[in-house]
This record gives sequence, C-alpha cells and structure tokens, in this order.
Amino acid sequence: MAKRERVVRMSVEQPLWRALTAYRLLTMIYAVLLFAASYRQFARPAVAVGYLCVLAVWTLAASPRVANAASCTKRFLGADLTVALAGILLTPLADSHERIADGGPTLPSIWTAGSVLAFAIKGGWRWAGFASTFVAAANIVIHGGEPTRDTLHNVLLVWVASIAIGYVVEVARASEATLARALEIEAATRERERLARDIHDGVLQVLAMVQRRGAELGGEAADLGRMAGEQEVALRTLVSSGLVHPSRVSRDGALGALVDTYEVEEPGDGGELDLRTLLAPHAGSRVSFAEPGTPVPLPVPAAKELAAAVGAALDNVRRHAGDGARAWILVEDWGDEVVVTVRDDGPGIPAGRLDQAEGEGRMGVALSIRGRLRDLGGSAELVSVPGQGTEVELKVPRGRTDER
Repeated sequence: MAKRERVVRMSVEQPLWRALTAYRLLTMIYAVLLFAASYRQFARPAVAVGYLCVLAVWTLAASPRVANAASCTKRFLGADLTVALAGILLTPLADSHERIADGGPTLPSIWTAGSVLAFAIKGGWRWAGFASTFVAAANIVIHGGEPTRDTLHNVLLVWVASIAIGYVVEVARASEATLARALEIEAATRERERLARDIHDGVLQVLAMVQRRGAELGGEAADLGRMAGEQEVALRTLVSSGLVHPSRVSRDGALGALVDTYEVEEPGDGGELDLRTLLAPHAGSRVSFAEPGTPVPLPVPAAKELAAAVGAALDNVRRHAGDGARAWILVEDWGDEVVVTVRDDGPGIPAGRLDQAEGEGRMGVALSIRGRLRDLGGSAELVSVPGQGTEVELKVPRGRTDER
C-alpha cells in the first residue's frame, strides 16, 4: 500500500477553478438579466426563455464538476461546450435578424467564454484553441458568414485569452513538478543523512572494532575481522551512494504538487532497473566501485544478466588472482550503450590459457561472461598481460536490449 506524503500545498490551478466557478455563475445571471432587459425585442422570446432555463439549471448542476481538474472530465467538457454552441446557434431563432446584424449578444452571451476557459485550465493552450475555434465558427454561422466588427473582436478576444491562460497553466504545472522533485530530493537527502548517522554510530563502529580485535587476536578471529572489515567498507559505500531508497513519484494533483512514496518492489521483466543497485553490493575492502552520478537504467533482464556477468568476472578474480588481488568495477553510460569494466591487479592470464580451459570443459568465461553478453546483443572483451592483471570490458547496446 503506497504511503502519500504531501510535501507542498501550492497550486495555481485551484484558484483558477474557483474563479471559473464564480465566473460561470455570474455570467449566467448576466445572460438572464440581459434578456429580461430587452425581451420585448425578441422575435420568439419563448425560445430564449427555454434555453436560459436550461442554461441556469446546467450551470448550477455543473458547479461541482468545475471545482477541480479531476472532476472536470473530457465528457463533461464536451457536453458543456455543446450547451454553449447550442445557445449561439439558437440565437437566430429567438432574436430578430436586425439585432443580430447590428452585433447584438447571443443567448449565452459571455457565459460561452467560461466553457472555453474550462478547456484551457484542464488541457492547456491546445485544448483552448480547439474549443475557441468551435465558438468562433458558430458565431460566424449565425451572421451568415459576414460577422460584424464587434463580433470579430469578441471572438478574437476569447481565442487569445483562452490560449494565453492555457499556456500559463502548462508553465505552472511544469514549475510545480520541478518544485516537487526538488523537495523530494531534499527529503531523500535528509533521510539518507539521518540513516548514515545512525549506522555510523552503531553498526559501522561495531564492525570496525571487530576488525581491529580480530587482527590483534589472530587465527580464526583474524578471518572474522577481515570479513567484518569488508562488510564495513561495503556498508559505508552503500550508505554514501544512497542507491537503495524508496521510489518517489512526483505528480501534480488538484490541490498542489504531491510526492507519493511507495515501497520498493522487485520490478517485473517489463520495467527498467538501475544497474548501479545491482553492482554496488560487490564493493568491499578489495573491490572498488566507480559509478556515474545519475541512474543507469536498463531493461530488467539485461540489467540482471550484465550484473551476473560482472559477478562471474569477480569470481574469476577471487579464484585465479589470489587472496591479495584487488579489483575495480567501472560503470560508464554512453547513452546508446552501457560499458562495465572489471579490472584486477593479479598475475594475469597466460597466452592460450582461455582456449585450453574451454577445451577442458571449463566454460566460466565462455558461457558466464561472453555467452550472457552475446545473448544481449553486446560483447565481452578480455585483455590480460602476464604480471599486470586482467581487464574485462562488457558492452551492452541500449537499443538492442530495449527491443528484447
């Protein structure tokens, strides 16, 4: 079950929705009063009365739907625009031709702009342009294709204002997402620092003490001390890198920028995984791990196979380079491919030794390393100089692994 933590309650959208609700109510009253002031001039006032009754009921009933972005659905926006367009197209049936030709108001009057603004706040400037185009076409139709200067002015004003408001809303949403991300990083950093302090004051100090006492006592205690020292280095590396942490998803809700915190779950084969999280546990007193400062995402199967190939390379170091050998893991992200280099300072591999081992049925390098990379569409290159150690370079192309 996801835990939700509201980190900031700031949204430019919510005041806009409140203003839109008030605008729709006031302009509905204005349309009714406008008709009441000149109802004797209407050719068919009954048509106007019927439409205005529908408009009043619709405006009051739809007020909860324009309270926030979640309730203002696409279906509602379509119905709301239909009510506005119907009022414009019914104007020639209710009003006289002379009043319409002189630039008289339509039945919904400026209430129509509220319907267009709802599109702008909900979907941005593209939605606003879409809705205002229909309104402009309806106004041109009732004027027989020859609208007055005032009509063109009003149509252009609605068009420009709605598109501008839609653009401002999009910019505000992007700003809120950036703010939520910054607050997320700040919260994660503080939590990591708190955990690092707790671990340093407890576990790391105990492991360091075990290492020192084991070295002093010697014998089996020395082996325990050595293992404690390796675990201390690995744990210190993990804490300082902060790779394993809850995933947070920033999004913008109706009440502001939210950060949802979810428990970490093992991703399925269809997702992506940060390669660094799989390789970081290999770090220890004799294995150094160098990584980029940003995530290295790979499809889950590719990330696991590449990590397994790195593990096989380190097994070969422990098995053949001796207990005193050191190893280095370097992760590089080149965009189109990911390169992992495993290097050691062991005695190296004599020339022809790998072919001999494969002939004897020892398939560690052939299957555990090269075979895995070949299945991923990548490659594994091994360079070894006797007396100067061995270097294994593993390359996985991103495009190929994304298609798998």
